[in-house]
Amino acid sequence: MGGVTVAYPGRDGAHSAAACERLFPDVCPTPLPSFSEVAAAATSGAVRFGVLPIESSLVGPVAETHDLLYGSGLSIAAETILPIRHCLVGLEAVSLDRIHEIRSHPVALDQCRLLLAGMPYARTLAAATTADAAAQVAELADPSVAAIASERAARLYGLTVIAGNVGDHPEAFTRFVAVAPYTRLDQPAGDWRTAFSFVTDHRPGALHRAIEPYARHGIDLVQLVSRPIPGSAFRYRFDAVLGGHPLDESISAALAEVRRLTRELRVFGSYPAASAQAAAVEELSSPGR
Repeated sequence: MGGVTVAYPGRDGAHSAAACERLFPDVCPTPLPSFSEVAAAATSGAVRFGVLPIESSLVGPVAETHDLLYGSGLSIAAETILPIRHCLVGLEAVSLDRIHEIRSHPVALDQCRLLLAGMPYARTLAAATTADAAAQVAELADPSVAAIASERAARLYGLTVIAGNVGDHPEAFTRFVAVAPYTRLDQPAGDWRTAFSFVTDHRPGALHRAIEPYARHGIDLVQLVSRPIPGSAFRYRFDAVLGGHPLDESISAALAEVRRLTRELRVFGSYPAASAQAAAVEELSSPGR
């Protein structure tokens, strides 16, 4: 894949870095400090693709990625799903009552509520990514500070796994997307997804009218997320994903109909669908990852 450059948020050991490897196995990706810098690099053409998390199977959509897509000219070009196993990692193996601070990405903290509820004496601190949290713990060299991160991050930063698989549920997945400043219209064989955003009038039945055409055309509405519109207090847009390709006759007809029924409609992605089942099977067949 010569000439392809890819960026992800955080540093080596972040889950987004593993997603880059899955999406672009022959490319050495570039870490950037934040989600917004990844989006800016992809928008400007400094990299061909940016890779960002967009949805957790436990806590739902990643709001920052949704808002970056809406606020930029980027589109989703591909997706992958990774099994996520969180570990509590630190400088050395200590009892939980000796840990007074836990760092991680907010989504990871939200996925480990049971662990945190059992450690009320430990304050939580947000980090840009789980790998950043692990790196900070290594730099602080304080046994009372721990991170929620991956085993890979623990190995990279010389940390000890204090407790493994500390997520609230035994099976957790995160969907990652590759974003680019164009919308794909090629259509290889297999399931396809079309992502878009729309804004309705604020009147009774407006949302129903905007999504009814998909049912009538036999289209699966895979996801529907509401997000506040910046600069417009208490007004919302809806980000959605359809099962199908934008040039499919049914998808094209439904989108054209919905465009007439809404104040704004913007397609921001066309890409092959990934599955959690495939991700789990691949993880089981690659125990060394």
